[in-house]
Amino acid sequence: MKTFNLLWLQSGGCGGCSMSLLNAESPDLFSSLEQNNIKLLWHPSFSESSGDGFLNLINQIEQGEIQIDGLCLEGSVMMGPRGTGRFHMLGGTDRPMFELIKSLAEKAKFTLAVGSCASFGGVTMAGSNPGEATGVQYKGTEHGALLNNSWISNGGLPVINISGCPTHPNWIIETIIQLAMGELSDENLDEFNRPRSYTDHLVHHGCPRNEYYEYKASAAEPSQQGCMMENLGCLGTQARADCNTRLWNGDGSCVRGGYACINCTAPDFEEPGHQFAETPKIAGIPIGLPTDMPKAWFVALSSLAKAATPERLKINAISDHLKITPGKNKTTRKDQ
Repeated sequence: MKTFNLLWLQSGGCGGCSMSLLNAESPDLFSSLEQNNIKLLWHPSFSESSGDGFLNLINQIEQGEIQIDGLCLEGSVMMGPRGTGRFHMLGGTDRPMFELIKSLAEKAKFTLAVGSCASFGGVTMAGSNPGEATGVQYKGTEHGALLNNSWISNGGLPVINISGCPTHPNWIIETIIQLAMGELSDENLDEFNRPRSYTDHLVHHGCPRNEYYEYKASAAEPSQQGCMMENLGCLGTQARADCNTRLWNGDGSCVRGGYACINCTAPDFEEPGHQFAETPKIAGIPIGLPTDMPKAWFVALSSLAKAATPERLKINAISDHLKITPGKNKTTRKDQ
């Protein structure tokens, strides 16, 4: 298989996606790259070369002496102030970073925006956005940012948005491997050009709190075991990701750690208009309902479910540990 040359750049972000990538296991990141003949030309944290060595590499790429098959950008594109890009300059040059990103995107066979910042602007774009941060091809839900909405790579694809804050390491690795093997097409991308390998799923799938959700046995405060959708802002029934079926670090996810899903793979997740751990309601009905469920159905099903809730779930839902276990035996009821 032909070598797939990969270049990784960072812009306006925290580096969390690279940290997550290093947690890949079975196999680890570098074994995955080696096994699939993917050559990492440079990464700001993983590579030894810097300064002149990096600038010489960039010059060779722009001169056509080295071909890059995949260009990965982590972090949002910084356009400020006033569109000059001088808030983020390429080290050792007088060149705005966004100009380099745009130039290399024209050279690369494929361009990948890694993380929600690079995909849609993300946390870096939140608030008044003084840095004029944006995604590579999207600004929030708006199509057209550094690269316009009709831009297509030399490989025939738009910018591939591997969104997440941070991304699961396997979302990144599997997407790059698919590209290297020539097995990723436009049909494999969703409406925001995210890989469907993970966005065809919901965080709700495989959630360990699903029994509580089914009976609408809800937690009222953090650390309680009930469903977090009704009161604590969980968006797992809407979030497009496989976090609870493809676990993190082999064992975890946000909801398994007791944190509500904040839908970090979606555009504009960073500006929900309310506290993350709060569920907005109208007439007592949560605004954020399951993606494909009409409100009338939800209200009817919720009423029936609550009426049928087993006592075990009612008590456990508002407890910070299991007080009543399933089944009928002498140790069914645990100590308070």
